[in-house]
Amino acid sequence: MKLAIVILNWNGVKLLKEYLPKVISYSPDAEIIVVDNDSTDGSVDMIRSEYPNVRLVLHSTNEGFAKGYNLGLQQVDADLYCLLNSDVEVTEGWLPPILQFFDEHPEAAILQPKILDLKNPGYFEYAGAGGGFLDALGYPFCRGRIFQSIEEDKGQYDDNREIFWATGACMFIRKEVFHSLGGFDEDYFAHQEEIDLCWRARNLGHKVFYVGESHVLHLGGSTLSNMDPRKTYLNFRNSLFSITKNLPKRRAFILILFRLLLDFIAGIRFVLQFKVAHCIAIVHAHISYYVRLRRMLRKRNNTQYLKKYHVIKSIVWAHYVLGIKEFNILVKD
Repeated sequence: MKLAIVILNWNGVKLLKEYLPKVISYSPDAEIIVVDNDSTDGSVDMIRSEYPNVRLVLHSTNEGFAKGYNLGLQQVDADLYCLLNSDVEVTEGWLPPILQFFDEHPEAAILQPKILDLKNPGYFEYAGAGGGFLDALGYPFCRGRIFQSIEEDKGQYDDNREIFWATGACMFIRKEVFHSLGGFDEDYFAHQEEIDLCWRARNLGHKVFYVGESHVLHLGGSTLSNMDPRKTYLNFRNSLFSITKNLPKRRAFILILFRLLLDFIAGIRFVLQFKVAHCIAIVHAHISYYVRLRRMLRKRNNTQYLKKYHVIKSIVWAHYVLGIKEFNILVKD
């Protein structure tokens, strides 16, 4: 099975200098490719001079995460893609468990390893943690991370198991699956496009797995931190996109009404925390969503939808009202 590790870069020369050497050292049988989104910080020149065996795919403009990968992967010939953030530190032996799982499970279309916090390796990292899930209202959460509550890694998620979505920070996907789905939805630009991709894949019968025998460490927040209103805007808007595209129309309409109420409450909460810019971001997210609603409806080309896409009814209620902070308490495997 031919593997290509594809790193999307935009002005990340410092990150590449820090983390690319381990990708090269610990991935001896993989082709390593950097797709550059028109960086201006010397990233391309650095790779050409210091890592001549790393292949470069160059974009003339910053295409964002979704379109950047879509265009770049059109030029990559491999059976399996690993989409890897430039701020991920891979570990020795990270690839064999992944490749073995793909070999032994032909039904597996998408995988992710365990994602730990590079700054605090004893804990899971926000983006992906121990594998992603949804509640009935479409809110995403992970084993090892519920909203801002991060679990300590005590080996509780060292298993291999089916999940709903895999993180874009380190996602393995079969080439034919990625292209049959049309890649990432470019209207997302960034954030939650991987959830939409996995949701579309699952609607078509593909399976997504977490492989806890493999782990990487993610710096996180190198593009947009959790304190950035732009990230709030993209997360709230793109979540509404995914609901609209991936559920039966009637259920999607009902959920959007519920989300309108809950997002209003979230906005009030931000105001009470003196984070007015985040409240404004939620308003802008809804405006952007309604402006693009007809466009999203036209993307509903599935003939089948998963009836069971969630593991609990409301992560908001479970976490903020009941005070549940750990996945194993929330969901009994």
